[in-house]
Amino acid sequence: MIVAVASGKGGTGKTTVATSLAMVLGNRAQILDCDVEEPNCHILLKPTILTTDAVNLPVPSVDLQKCTLCGKCGEVCQFSAIVPIGKTVIAFPELCHGCGACSMLCPEKAIQEVPRNLGVVETGMAGPLEFVQGRIRIGEAMAPPLIRAVKTQISGDKFAILDAPPGASCPVITTVKGSDFVIMVTEPTPFGLNDLEIAVEAIQGLGIPMGIVINRSDIGDSGVKDFCRNKGLPLLMEIPHHRRIAEGYAKGAPLIESMPEYADKFKKLTDDISMIIGIPSKGSSL
Repeated sequence: MIVAVASGKGGTGKTTVATSLAMVLGNRAQILDCDVEEPNCHILLKPTILTTDAVNLPVPSVDLQKCTLCGKCGEVCQFSAIVPIGKTVIAFPELCHGCGACSMLCPEKAIQEVPRNLGVVETGMAGPLEFVQGRIRIGEAMAPPLIRAVKTQISGDKFAILDAPPGASCPVITTVKGSDFVIMVTEPTPFGLNDLEIAVEAIQGLGIPMGIVINRSDIGDSGVKDFCRNKGLPLLMEIPHHRRIAEGYAKGAPLIESMPEYADKFKKLTDDISMIIGIPSKGSSL
C-alpha cells in the first residue's frame, strides 16, 4: 500500500503525521521524503544514511557544425528549452524536462544529450524503518524528476509512506500520483481551509481517495469540519495543540515519543485507511 501525506500549505504538521505513522509500523513500513526542496523527516527520525546516488536529467547539447536550422527541435519542445534563433540554436537546460524528443527528431543528429545534476537520493535505516529521501541541488528548480527517482525506491511488500511537498503544484502531483490513498493534513484556520480546498480539488482530479487529519484541532473554527462534511471527506484524526508536542518538536522528537498515548491512534489510522480503500495491506495491522 502506498499512502501519501500531503497538505495545502507548509507548517501544518504533515511531516509530524508521516513520521509517527511510519514509526508505529516499524519494519513493515518505509518512509520516503519527497519534499526534496526541504526534506525534514530526517530531523525527527535521525536515520543512518547508507547510500547516496546522484540523479541526473538528460538535456540537449547542440552541435552547430551539423545543425541545418530546420527548427524541428524548437517545434517539438513544449517548454521552450531549445529555441532556434536566427542562425543559431540556443538550449536552456534549466527548462528541459528530459523527454529527449529534440534529439530523436533531429534529422542531422546534431543534438546529443548530456547529464545535468538535479540532486541526490539517499537511502538508509531509522531503527527498523527503511528511510529514503531526495535532496535537490541548491539553485535547481526541477523537482519532479528527482521525486520520481525517490519513488523508484518504493518496495512493493512494504507500507510505503510518502511525505509530499506542501501546496498543490507539480511536485505534489508527482508525489501523490500512483498512491492508494492521500492523507491531507490541515489546521482549523481560514488560511488552512483555503489551502485545503485548493489541494483537495487537485487530488480529486487524480481520482485518489483521501481523508483529513486536523492538527492543532482545538484552535480556530469549524470551517474545516464543515468542509469535510459537505465534501464527504472522512475525518481520520484530530491532534490537539499541546505543549508537549511543541516542546518535543522543538527538540527533534517525533509526536509519538512526546505523546506515547498517540501510538494506538496512529495504528488505528492505518486500519481505517485499509478499510476505506478495501486493501488489507501487508503493512497494515489488519
